[in-house]
Amino acid sequence: MKKTGKITAICISEQKGTQKHRIEKAELRENHGIVGDAHAGNWHRQVSLLSQEKVDEFRARGAKVDDGAFGENILATGFDFRTLPVGTRFSCGEILLEMTQIGKECHSHCAIFKAMGDCIMPREGVFCRVLRGGTMQVGDELVQLPLAYRVAILVSSDKGARGEREDLSGPAIREIAEAHGLQVVSYSILPDEQEQLSQELARICDEDAADLILTSGGTGFSPRDCMPEATAAVTERQVPGITEAMRIHSLQYSSRSMLSRAAAGIRKRTLIVNLPGSPKAVRENLEYAIDALIHGLEMLRGSGSADCARS
Repeated sequence: MKKTGKITAICISEQKGTQKHRIEKAELRENHGIVGDAHAGNWHRQVSLLSQEKVDEFRARGAKVDDGAFGENILATGFDFRTLPVGTRFSCGEILLEMTQIGKECHSHCAIFKAMGDCIMPREGVFCRVLRGGTMQVGDELVQLPLAYRVAILVSSDKGARGEREDLSGPAIREIAEAHGLQVVSYSILPDEQEQLSQELARICDEDAADLILTSGGTGFSPRDCMPEATAAVTERQVPGITEAMRIHSLQYSSRSMLSRAAAGIRKRTLIVNLPGSPKAVRENLEYAIDALIHGLEMLRGSGSADCARS
């Protein structure tokens, strides 16, 4: 279920170093920010958001602060922004925002801090970049979108790594993943070398660079096929049901599906799933399994939206 709130104030300052003032309507430009705001630009802090409830609590302590006094661009009800992870996305009509930073170090205490001994913006304020622009006005609905899980695509292919053959399986994986709201963060092709594949799988997991790794190739009987072994070498918990289900599903298309040695497992908080090397088999397997994989990620990443007892 999507979480929603209301825009209660929009604030800008035409020059840096001056307090923001309230406006009723604003144009947000993609990869820029609010048109006319001095802090907009091609960087990661294009728009700042602050919870209306946090401001109201601060005012209840005796603070007399106008909208925009904390340097915020947008005040909204319904959200405790600091509790949300970086990467959270919000929509407001056609506008799409992505959260890039929580809080901001205060190098010189502002007038609010000097008067109250505290300022909420450094710990409560969050910053976003504008992924899609549009018009926003006070009273508009702000919607928190489901978190886009990050996907790393890793293809195992000697010829592909040498540039002797175009890889078609990786683009097929990307197309299906993005069609289901997943964010592809990397795509690489490595030779069929077990140690090299294991090192890359472990690196992605240990650096928390992706929530899901989808591999392609190296799951057959060829002497060089080693993706299942590379996966088993780094996983901490096996998830055999994923690949068992995909093999059973694929049998309706080809009896050769029983020859797949694909594996799946978990390392830290990242799920690794092996897929076949052919684009056709990738589509058959991934389109069948993708919804279940997303449900698994909800449990693994602790989003709180997955309740198996109610499924």
